[in-house]
Amino acid sequence: MEFKDYYKTLGVAKNADDKAIKAAYRKLARKYHPDVNKGSGERFKEINEAYTVLSDPDKRKRYDTLGPDWERYAHAGAGPGGGAGSPFGGQEVRFEGDLGDFSDFFRTIFADLGGGRRRRGAGGRGGFSEVDLGDLGDLGGGGWRSGGVRIDDGSDVESAIELTLEEAFRGVRKSIALELDEPCAACGGAGHVQGQPCSQCHGTGWAKSRRHLDVKIPAGVDTGSRVRVAAEGAGGAGGGRRGDLYLRVTVTPHPRFERKGQDLYVDLPVPAVEAALGTELSVPTLKGQVSMKIPPETSSGKTFRLPGYGMPRLRGGQAGDQYVRVQLTVPTGLSPREKALLQELRQIRTEKT
Repeated sequence: MEFKDYYKTLGVAKNADDKAIKAAYRKLARKYHPDVNKGSGERFKEINEAYTVLSDPDKRKRYDTLGPDWERYAHAGAGPGGGAGSPFGGQEVRFEGDLGDFSDFFRTIFADLGGGRRRRGAGGRGGFSEVDLGDLGDLGGGGWRSGGVRIDDGSDVESAIELTLEEAFRGVRKSIALELDEPCAACGGAGHVQGQPCSQCHGTGWAKSRRHLDVKIPAGVDTGSRVRVAAEGAGGAGGGRRGDLYLRVTVTPHPRFERKGQDLYVDLPVPAVEAALGTELSVPTLKGQVSMKIPPETSSGKTFRLPGYGMPRLRGGQAGDQYVRVQLTVPTGLSPREKALLQELRQIRTEKT
């Protein structure tokens, strides 16, 4: 028998993570399910076999260790106690029980991990059978239940959410609507009911679902933050648990405040006379107005710091700071008296130089 490239079967790279493997399996399983695609029974069995191996850490490790040279190792470990250098760890490799529609390649490598039981008539038309995996291990959160229905956890879902700077500063509860592809409620994602294609999903096992959620966004998020909402993603097939929802945050620009990390910056217009003589002004912050002293002879562009008036930190600790940049303003609509005083001031300043 020839080596089976399970990665090629699912169309994933050898370094693919569990999420990518599950996503590839879902896509192919929907496409080649015998209730949807007549004559695809063999292809569907190959896809299930590949997923059975690559979704199980122990099986995947053994498969990767053997590689195309699996046959030599299989023979090395076939005798009692296993041969020297066998990746089977000294176990006797033998076929026990009926592993149903799994290939001879699968049986040779994995039969020693435990027997399986064949369940016929539940997987589709034309005598196609599915396999009750029994104690072959946890298939990445999935399995089988009575009737040949695949139990599989739902996928994680990512959605965008937009916040104002004030909402990001204080934290907020938001109502959102999600449109998801979820397992059909009528057939539990199996695609069939009592051996007949499901009339609700037409055998695909999937249906559109619209969900409304009230989610809590913590204070301190920034553009690019991802907020996890546990068990609010897509529903699982066959009664599997829901995946998680990840909210990708965008904080809209503020007309007055500029954000840099956890710090905030604001420009404060200050009359030139007040800046020259010194004054006390009201400064806007996201906590409300605060009073700040402007010392005499303050020039335009000078920056003052308000400790702790910046953005809160997501993981606790001291908040950022707010920086106030002075922008001098020139008086307009001068009266004759004011012009005379300014000319006198200019004369004095000229004489001093």
